[in-house]
This record gives sequence, C-alpha cells and structure tokens, in this order.
Amino acid sequence: MVRTQTPGLVLGQPAPDFELKGTDGKTYTFADVNGPKGTLVMFICNHCPYVKGAIDRIVGDCRALKELGIGSVAIMSNDTTAYSADSFDNMKTFAADHGLPFPYLIDETQDIARAYGAVCTPDFFGYDADGKLQYRGRIDSGGPRVPEPGAKRELFDAMKQIAETGQGPTEQIPSVGCSIKWR
Repeated sequence: MVRTQTPGLVLGQPAPDFELKGTDGKTYTFADVNGPKGTLVMFICNHCPYVKGAIDRIVGDCRALKELGIGSVAIMSNDTTAYSADSFDNMKTFAADHGLPFPYLIDETQDIARAYGAVCTPDFFGYDADGKLQYRGRIDSGGPRVPEPGAKRELFDAMKQIAETGQGPTEQIPSVGCSIKWR
C-alpha cells in the first residue's frame, strides 16, 4: 500500500466524459450519472484499506446526496492483472456485498483516471449541475477509520453546498488513500 494524497485542481474545470462498463452490465457516460444538482465521481477499488474502511460512509452519503439531487458514480482504474482482487468479477461481488447505490464502473485502459487526474483510492471529484469541478477533497477526517464523534462530514457537506448554491467550499482538505495501481 502506497499512501498518496490528492493534488489540488483548478476549480471550475469541466468533468471529462467517459463511456465505461458497469458491474450491472450496462455502459455509462457522465450524462447518465449526472444529477440535476451535481455529480460525485469517485475513484475506488475493492482491496484498498482506505476504501474498505470508508465504504459504509460513502454508501450512506451517496444515498443522502441522491435525495438532494446529486448523482454518484464510482470508477475502478487499478491494473487488474497485477491486482486480481480488483478484477471485474470481484467488483461485482464488492458492489453486491456493500449494496452500492451508484454504478460501479471499470476503467480498463486507465484513460479516465488520467483524464480526471485521479491518484488514489478513494479520490473524490464533486461537480456542479453544469459539470464544473467544485470539490476535490476527502470524505472526512476518519480516512480508513470511523471519524471522531461530531466530526464534520466534509464530502457530504461540500456536495450539499454544491446542490444548494452551485459552489463548493473554499477550504478543501485533500483525500488520502492507496495509490492507483498503474500498468
């Protein structure tokens, strides 16, 4: 496991489009997952301890965000040859085991991770209704552990703010996780 922190990005950048296969057998584009008030694009994988530790919080936040008009999608970009735990079949099992309420897509070429500038799992990109980047931060202070009681729900709060105002928070703390496993 290589611990990696996300670099900052220029807010307002447009979301790169994609056309990727989901664990449900369907193919998705950004337009397919775009919510009326914004979109959360997440880069995750099956084996990362940071993702495993946060997946229940991610699922809960995405369910709540859907009620606010935010669409969500998760993309897995790791090299599945070197990391068989992240294979497409294992992605299907992971999605079912955790009841993912959003499409879980495979980026076999890793082109989409590169287009987004994703570097770790989990890596979060929050877009407004026009598909412009408004958030590039972490889920919360807990990382792979449950955060302290009363800790701010940074990802949820940021996406709620985007849904309500079209703007993300001015203060954003980078996400930390395992590096994407490049070929």
